[in-house]
Amino acid sequence: MRILAVEDDAQIGDGLKAGLEQLGFVVDWLRNGKDGLAALSAAPYDAVVLDLGLPGMDGLDILSAWRRGGRDVPVLVLTARDALADRIGGLDAGADDYLVKPFALAEVAARLRALHRRRHGQTTPQWRHGRLSFDPVARRATLDDEPLELTARELALLELLLSHKGRVLPRELIEEKLYGWDQELESNAVEVHVHHLRKKLGSAFIRTQRGVGYTLGEPA
Repeated sequence: MRILAVEDDAQIGDGLKAGLEQLGFVVDWLRNGKDGLAALSAAPYDAVVLDLGLPGMDGLDILSAWRRGGRDVPVLVLTARDALADRIGGLDAGADDYLVKPFALAEVAARLRALHRRRHGQTTPQWRHGRLSFDPVARRATLDDEPLELTARELALLELLLSHKGRVLPRELIEEKLYGWDQELESNAVEVHVHHLRKKLGSAFIRTQRGVGYTLGEPA
């Protein structure tokens, strides 16, 4: 999952970015409200962690502008404003979830995963495709109940494909989902990750649609 974090507090923002990345997320962190407002046009984010008290533009104004513009990305509001009226205002402005500071990183991650599941119509925390099972919390995949040794990028690609069953994903979209702004990307990185997954899961697991991109093959 690629996450946009808009948070002006350096300690909180750095902790969110570092902590979520250790849990398998790709995170872009911005500290200014106006930069955050424009960021959804720059990358295909799966969810946003949005502070309300931001320099440049208030978080609620950003959220309202996104929703008026048709941006339906799930938004988790993360704020020190803990009054009932503030919580109601955030939800009415279009927030999908609301978490008051101080918070536990594990809860932020769990709420983001829940938002992601709901957006893709997933009712259970386990992703399954034929003989394969993927646990996004433990970051673990099994084939015929045997654990698979996958790199962080391979796990991210697997999760991306499983969450978009029936859809062909262009190479450029896969790149944008797997790599943040500050991460180096080799020109053939996607092809390498696809090749390695096929070696571990079977050549038919990922299907190439020439000139378009990649999609899940039929489950074995």
